[in-house]
Amino acid sequence: MNNVKLAESLYTELLQRYIDSNDSSVGDAEEMSKYFVRQNIYPEEIIRIHIQAIEHIFDEEMSDTFRSAFEFLLHSLTNYRKIHQYYERIEKEQLALKSEIEVAADMQHTLFTSEVPDYPHLEIGAITVPYLQMNGDYYRFVERDDGVLGVAIADIIGKGVPAALSMSMVKYAMDSFHMEDLQPRNILRNLNRVVEKNIASHMFITMFYGQYKSETSTFTYSSAGHEPGFFYHAQTDQFREIEAKGIVLGVMKDIEYEQYEKKIQAGDKIILLTDGVTECKRNDRFIKREEVIDVIKCYNHLHAQEQVNKVYQHFEHLPDFELKDDFTLIIIEKK
Repeated sequence: MNNVKLAESLYTELLQRYIDSNDSSVGDAEEMSKYFVRQNIYPEEIIRIHIQAIEHIFDEEMSDTFRSAFEFLLHSLTNYRKIHQYYERIEKEQLALKSEIEVAADMQHTLFTSEVPDYPHLEIGAITVPYLQMNGDYYRFVERDDGVLGVAIADIIGKGVPAALSMSMVKYAMDSFHMEDLQPRNILRNLNRVVEKNIASHMFITMFYGQYKSETSTFTYSSAGHEPGFFYHAQTDQFREIEAKGIVLGVMKDIEYEQYEKKIQAGDKIILLTDGVTECKRNDRFIKREEVIDVIKCYNHLHAQEQVNKVYQHFEHLPDFELKDDFTLIIIEKK
C-alpha cells in the first residue's frame, strides 16, 4: 500500500471516530497532520482524501454543490502551493543577492576609502554616505612627492551595483596615472578617454579635480560637468560658487578641459560636494543650495572634519528628511 492509500485509510478511520465520538478533542487531527507532513502529502491531496473519506463514511456521493465547493478549494490550494513555492524561491534569491551586495559594498568601502591626509597648513574633512548599499560617489586625496595635494570628487549618473562597478574603473584608472606629471585638465582628459571606451553609453560620470600648491597658496582645478562647489573667503565672510565649465566624462572621445586657478588665503575654504547634497528632500521639496551654505556657516568655527559631520547630521535629523542620492561633502581650509 502506497503512502497516499495508507493515508486515505487512516484518515477515514480517524474522521469516522471523530464524527461518532462526543469528544471534541483534535488530538487525532494533529497526529494526522504530522503524518501528512512526514509523507510529503500536500494540502490539495488532503482535500481529495477528505472527499473520499466523507463519501465512504456516508456511503453516498456528495451533492454537486458540495463537490464544486471542494473542487474550488482544491484548485485554490494547488495554486497557493505553486505561488508560495515561487515566492519562497524569490525570497531565497533575494537573500543571496543581498548577501552578495553586502560583501561587495564592504569591499568597495575598503577599496574606495581615501584617508584624509594630515597636510601642512590645511584642515581637511570628508564624508560620504551612500543612498543605497553601493556608493556611486567617489573621492580621493593624492599626496604628491613634490608637495602638491590633489583632490578628486566624482559622481556617476546612475545608482546601484552598475554605477558602483563603473566608478571602480575610474578609481583604478586614476591609480595607473603618474600624477606627478599631470595637471587637472590632463587628468580629466585621460579619464574621459577611459570612460568613453569602457562604460555603457547610457552612463556618464561628473568629476572635479583640483591641486593645492602650498608654496604659492594656489588651487588649480578643472571640472567635467560636476556639481559646483564653493569658495569661502574669510576676509569678507562670503561664499562664492566655483565656476568651472566642462563636459561630463564619457560623452565624447576627444575633449579638452579648461583649467582655472585660485589664490587661497588664511581662513579660506574650498567646499566640494556631489549633487546628492542638494538633492536631499524635506517635506517633498529639494533642499536649496542656499540652505546648504547656511548650514555650513553654522559650523564654520569647527575643524573641517567636525564641520562636514555636523552638516550631514543637521540634515539627517530634520523632520521628514529623505536622502535621494549618495551624499559626499569635502571641506579644505587653509590654516
